[in-house]
Amino acid sequence: MKKTAALLLALAAGLFLAQDSQAIDFSVKGKWNMGFGVADPYLTKHHKDASGRKSKTNTQDTFAARQRLFLQLDATASEELSGTVQFFIGPQKWGFAGQGGALGADGKMVKLRQAYIDWAMPNTSIRTRMGLQNFALPYAAGGSAVFDLRGAAINTHVDLTENVGLTAMWFRPFNDNYDASLEEYRDGSDPSNYLDNMDLFTLSVPLNFDGVSITPWAMYGMQGRNAGRFPDYRNNELADGAPAITLTPFLNAQSGHGGLNVVSYGGTSKTYGSMFWAGLPIKVTLAEPWNFELDLNYGFVEAMGRYDVMVRNNPDDIRRGSTQRQGWLAKALVEYKMDWGVPGIFGWYASGDDGNVKNGSERMPSVCPYTFMTSFMGDGNLGWGPSADYLDLNVSMAGTWGVGLQLRDMSFIEDLTHTFRVAWWGGTNSPSMVKYMNNAYAWESTSNLFDGPYLTTNDGLLEFNLVNVYKVYENFDINLELGYIANFMDNDTWKKDYRDWGSYEKQDAWKAQVIFTYQF
Repeated sequence: MKKTAALLLALAAGLFLAQDSQAIDFSVKGKWNMGFGVADPYLTKHHKDASGRKSKTNTQDTFAARQRLFLQLDATASEELSGTVQFFIGPQKWGFAGQGGALGADGKMVKLRQAYIDWAMPNTSIRTRMGLQNFALPYAAGGSAVFDLRGAAINTHVDLTENVGLTAMWFRPFNDNYDASLEEYRDGSDPSNYLDNMDLFTLSVPLNFDGVSITPWAMYGMQGRNAGRFPDYRNNELADGAPAITLTPFLNAQSGHGGLNVVSYGGTSKTYGSMFWAGLPIKVTLAEPWNFELDLNYGFVEAMGRYDVMVRNNPDDIRRGSTQRQGWLAKALVEYKMDWGVPGIFGWYASGDDGNVKNGSERMPSVCPYTFMTSFMGDGNLGWGPSADYLDLNVSMAGTWGVGLQLRDMSFIEDLTHTFRVAWWGGTNSPSMVKYMNNAYAWESTSNLFDGPYLTTNDGLLEFNLVNVYKVYENFDINLELGYIANFMDNDTWKKDYRDWGSYEKQDAWKAQVIFTYQF
């Protein structure tokens, strides 16, 4: 009798779910990338340590092949209610067992990338997204220099009028990652998971009129005193972002990778520290075929303790530095659309360190930036290559200035387009900061780690990009990218004999890659 009742209940539940599922529309989206390339993306060829021992900088394979897959499922009940889940498989380097790419293809590297619900308040224009989601702060020219990432958040938008909106967001990047049992991160006072959360609160006001779009925004953040003390954060091993670099003045806290010559860190009695960013992106298309874009940003991170730094590797000369970081960035783009393509000019200027560690860093902080004015130093094109070292040498633009020319979307043959860019990267950091670095090649310590190479006002890099896209089918492209960076780092600034600093041999960086993309 009990078995019969259970069977009837199961049957009834199945019929109910079947009827209910008929009201849900399921759709599937996906993207496959297969990439192959050759490159040497490093800007130094050899390093010499204090003892004169010489080591090669790039020990990676010149040739690399890998793949990745995005698969997204949307469950839509109505225009007012839906759910989304996205899986990410990869990136899988061909032949590498640790990523499931070796003989046998053992199916590793399957990740949950997004999982959220979208719902609307009945009889209103208020729409909310909750869960793991992509979010980028408003930007105009060349991507967000502050925040563009996925994570746990609540994002709500309302249309106030036909032309004016309001968006509010709460984002939680970190919480409950601090482990007080690890000796190297313990100070003997705080238990595990205590004061280790970071929370961000954003408010933006999209203003859209005919030919003009302006979106002023502001973001306030708070981080507990242990938010930056768990191993993945301090050692820059997070899957995305490098907060130990982009939120602090230290350049790179990893042992042996250069950066400020920090000898000790001081604690803080503060429970939480404040963070603040503001931006004003402006887009103007009133005078078509002209296109004007301007983006202004400011950022501030409150000091959470201090640190001691050695000057010129001299143990008798120790300075006290502040962990505060604040700065600004302005970037712009002007384009003119023609029948054969879109020529344009772009540029940016960011504040840099003034040479005094006592007042902290003057480079603009960021959480996880992704600018894409170029595609070797920046995150342009597909933002992905056959090797992790082939891309994104600098995506925050902090401490740099630059100007560039581009010819975008040129097309002389059907279904084949070309984009060519050339850009000069200069530095805005004071050369006097070099006396605080722990070796002569510390400037490269943050390459491919969001803040990019540390450039003083004496340094420069000249970047070339050529991107060719052939649309084979409606959903299938072949992307060929060539990139080159000519190295004009100033040896006289960085190779001075400050005791046992070591030395380096610089080189130009280059890459050539082809990526096959199937998207539906």
